[in-house]
Amino acid sequence: MKARFALLAVSAAIAAIGSTAAIAQTKEQFFPVLSYRTGAYAPNGIPFAKGYVDYLKLLNARDGGINGVKITFEECETEYATNKGVECYERLKGKGPTGAAVLHTLSTGITYAVTDKTFTDKIPIITAGYGRADSVDGTVFGYNFPLGGTYWDAADMLVQHIGKKEGGLDKLKGKKIALVYHDSPYGKEPIALLEERKKMHGYDLLLLPVTHPGVEQKATWLQIRQQRPDYVFLWGWGVMNSTSIKEAVSTGYPREKMYGVWWSGAEPDVTPAGEGAKGYSSLVFLAPAGQGQVHKDVIKYVYDKGQGTGKKEDIGEVLYNRGLTAALLSVEGVRKAQVKYGKKPLKGEEVRWGLENLHIDDAAIKKLGFAGFMTPVSTSCVNHAGEAQATIHSWDGKKWNVQPGVLRADNSIIKPMIRASAEKYAAEKKVTKRDCAKEAG
Repeated sequence: MKARFALLAVSAAIAAIGSTAAIAQTKEQFFPVLSYRTGAYAPNGIPFAKGYVDYLKLLNARDGGINGVKITFEECETEYATNKGVECYERLKGKGPTGAAVLHTLSTGITYAVTDKTFTDKIPIITAGYGRADSVDGTVFGYNFPLGGTYWDAADMLVQHIGKKEGGLDKLKGKKIALVYHDSPYGKEPIALLEERKKMHGYDLLLLPVTHPGVEQKATWLQIRQQRPDYVFLWGWGVMNSTSIKEAVSTGYPREKMYGVWWSGAEPDVTPAGEGAKGYSSLVFLAPAGQGQVHKDVIKYVYDKGQGTGKKEDIGEVLYNRGLTAALLSVEGVRKAQVKYGKKPLKGEEVRWGLENLHIDDAAIKKLGFAGFMTPVSTSCVNHAGEAQATIHSWDGKKWNVQPGVLRADNSIIKPMIRASAEKYAAEKKVTKRDCAKEAG
């Protein structure tokens, strides 16, 4: 009899533990983390991943998660390869009590491959500053969020910038612009906008694709030496960027005439070229280099407790800061959705509502500790990106210096392009467009 009661007591205890564990799990919000810490693009992927993960750790350590809901996450290595990215997506999408809340694909190729899946899986993907330009249209791409801007925005900003330098966009007639681009969906994205602007302003466009991973560019820069373009736009990633700058030095092409997209303007892109990179510029959006209040909090609550993902000296680099802001966008999407659905773990479909109703203004940015390291983001059911804006920062041989003035894309040009491309996608994929006004009502 005693043995029977003992067995019952043990069974009850195990059941209680299991029940407690289940309750604890239901208060967790799961975030998949696609990253690439290995392979040809690791020098750029590592600092981004550090920033992203450190911010999630900060929220747990400082705030206890998101309104009492603990953040859990799991990294999956993609090596920036589309097939591995899709495998990671499939592996992680169903984890946690409610499945994946939101996911950053961190690759335009992965974005293209996963987009079709989001309609069924109902998991929002954030492609902050990359991905499909047409996915701004939330009536078609219901789960894509290119927050902060697209490659069409970036290309438009660069054309406007050099037009201003020349004394007006009309002065670009007869000029020659070379696009040195990663031969992938990422690198090809800006071409449509550059071709549209070419029709308007009469410049010549030289398209120079660079094969993955981008270490062999002798032939590319031989063409630049022969063609002598007035400007070079660099649309690279990883080792391709530093190789391009070193080749520019070797061929004598002035770095002052080179402008990179925002993924071609971080410390790993310029430091390998040494003094030769001096004068090179790129766009910067969301987060420049440097440290502010959020970095102090990361050091205090994460690194000083031995929980940091990297080294303290890494904190504040461009791509580290980009990772911080990317994580913030994920978290704020969930936090906003909790206003409607409650302070509990949410499904991806619920988080979509939060991402469609973001209003992160300057006051909110300051409160979050990101003053000086993030631009405002406001979205809607129709507009999944918000207003794109960026600045130019230039490398002085030791650090990045943000130049005065804010660049904004010309929506009178870009919106019709987005509409036409989104309509084409909807027709090809038989996507039923959303009625945002009806949903709001």
